[in-house]
Amino acid sequence: MRGVNADSHSAAAAPVTPSLRGRLAVPVSVLGAVVGAFAYVGTVDPNQPGHYPVCPLYRLTGLYCPGCGGLRSAHAFVHGDFLAALRDNAAGVIAYLAFAVVWTVWVVRAARGRPARIELRPVGMWSIGALLLVFTVVRNLPVGGWLHP
Repeated sequence: MRGVNADSHSAAAAPVTPSLRGRLAVPVSVLGAVVGAFAYVGTVDPNQPGHYPVCPLYRLTGLYCPGCGGLRSAHAFVHGDFLAALRDNAAGVIAYLAFAVVWTVWVVRAARGRPARIELRPVGMWSIGALLLVFTVVRNLPVGGWLHP
């Protein structure tokens, strides 16, 4: 090996293990962003007109998309009114809880120095999509009036 120092070559090949703080930087930053978003929605009431835009699908068609009522749901969730949060957007509440579980798994794996691989197979993605489609259809039917935001 011409021109390469043996010590520098072996040092370059050695894996670098980030510190605990380095491994937790991204999950903690993501949590900070989510907490900031929830704090904003908790402070600026979406039930008062003029603060947030109206859902374009609802404005054009009068149909509720899977996200309709999500801001009102987050506002109620922040204020501890979990029944109102479920009433405004049940899928949103499930997503908040799923985020909490996924984030916790991510932090535990990062703290242990393991990769944060949470793999969702195609059948899982299709299942989530199908559930959201059913949720959307049912909330727009007369029988699904209890799912209206």
